[in-house]
Amino acid sequence: MYKVMEYTIYGEEMQYVEIQLSPSESVIAEAGGFMMMENGINMKTILGDGSDAGGFMDKVFSAGKRWLTGESLFMTLFQNQHSLARKISFASPYPGKILPINLNEIGGKFICQKDAFLCANQGVKIGVEFSRKLGRGLFGGEGFIMQKLEGSGFAFIHAGGTMAKVELQSGEMIKVDTGCIVGFTQSVDYDIQFVGGIRNTIFGGEGLFFATLKGPGTAYIQSLPFSRLAGRIWAAAPQAGGKRKGEGSILGGLGDLLDGDNR
Repeated sequence: MYKVMEYTIYGEEMQYVEIQLSPSESVIAEAGGFMMMENGINMKTILGDGSDAGGFMDKVFSAGKRWLTGESLFMTLFQNQHSLARKISFASPYPGKILPINLNEIGGKFICQKDAFLCANQGVKIGVEFSRKLGRGLFGGEGFIMQKLEGSGFAFIHAGGTMAKVELQSGEMIKVDTGCIVGFTQSVDYDIQFVGGIRNTIFGGEGLFFATLKGPGTAYIQSLPFSRLAGRIWAAAPQAGGKRKGEGSILGGLGDLLDGDNR
């Protein structure tokens, strides 16, 4: 038997998850996801994911693999030290949806994008799912180095924009932009496929490769990867040479002076 985590997800475009911790119960989270908590919950920075398996060097090795994905060596542990249940909340980093993953219902393992993880039960291992296929390694881009969430209990991940849940039957395959993958169950086969065609390659603007997801299993796809959002913002920023598309766009520089927002 395992304890079912009590949680509530609030909001629409900018969501946060509120988790109720029983006495001595803990959650782990990436830095920057914490929103608020009730009195009686203690916060502690830990090396790695806080899982009990292995010694100190195992924790160092695990943290080192996380560092290779661009994540911090450290995570934050929140433990309820009060005699009563206490609540703690974690917020999504940008517009999108928070997805609860019950690892007990999917065989104890889930594979997701390296920046999708938000928080989880203490004891859930957050590792790195390195690809064994050369094509993924050379051309996978954002989708190459994936995180794996292993253990029992709940983990919460975040998807940008609107999220699609795709149930793949055995042998069924879909092609996805590599950055649009949120995660998938361990039974899904993941690979990289060349877009094909000289015109598509040179002028398509969608990248040179698709990710292919082949069933059986469940996959989650996001409509707005953070890299795409950041790229559009950067391209439109004045310091990057982008052109504003606000109220002063028709009048150019004169419009910038008139609208009072020329900083």
